[in-house]
Amino acid sequence: MGVKNDPGWWASPSKVASHFGTSGLAVAAATGITHPIDVLKVRLQMQLVGQRGPLSGMGQTFARVVRKEGARSLYLGLTPALTRSVLYGGLRLGLYEPSKNFCELAFESTNIFMKIASGAVSGVFATLLTNPMEVLKVRLQMNNNARRGAIGELQKIAAKEGVLALWKGVGPEMARAGALTASQLATYDEFKRVLVKWTSLEEGFYLHFISSTIAASVSTLITAPMDMVKTRLMLQRESMSHGAYRNGFHCAYKVNC
Repeated sequence: MGVKNDPGWWASPSKVASHFGTSGLAVAAATGITHPIDVLKVRLQMQLVGQRGPLSGMGQTFARVVRKEGARSLYLGLTPALTRSVLYGGLRLGLYEPSKNFCELAFESTNIFMKIASGAVSGVFATLLTNPMEVLKVRLQMNNNARRGAIGELQKIAAKEGVLALWKGVGPEMARAGALTASQLATYDEFKRVLVKWTSLEEGFYLHFISSTIAASVSTLITAPMDMVKTRLMLQRESMSHGAYRNGFHCAYKVNC
């Protein structure tokens, strides 16, 4: 049966809009709650650039940021983070189901590889469009002296480094997004299916919560190195005194040297 003769492979515009809206709002809500942790993550990733020495833990970094910069510093970069989360979350999650439906009908398979491929495609596409917001976010998270906000930082980057600087780190970020989406959504789907089959859990909050927790843990472990590399590349301007990273592989090499 040919895919083109089956109208079921694509989602209706209203369904896509629904997926986009609910996914974007869900990711935005999660971003607002967890943003202080994201600020600490970026600060930890930028420790000892070009140097060796003892690394601070999250508790030490939290205490130092609050003591020296104030609690408001934990919300640096929140505006671009929320903007990106709506677009990225909506595109990444909203395109997953249509992509998965297409793959299932095109290849007549519902196995995990189809889910991984669908997640990777939707994640990469979403990243390509939203990378400038991610660059703005990490730049602001590392700069407590930025007084003009996201718009001022955007103008500063474009004027001093060129518009293409807004796509710094896009390679590792796309690789991370593909791996994150593929591992997260595929793991979620598979564990949800296994839990329904082998436990007494039924469709509802607890099933979704347990499946989501497992999926998030797996995807974080897989993508942590790529996240470190993309952050270093996006903050390349701040690292220039220690030698520029030529690309993601060079950055990974320098981090481990």
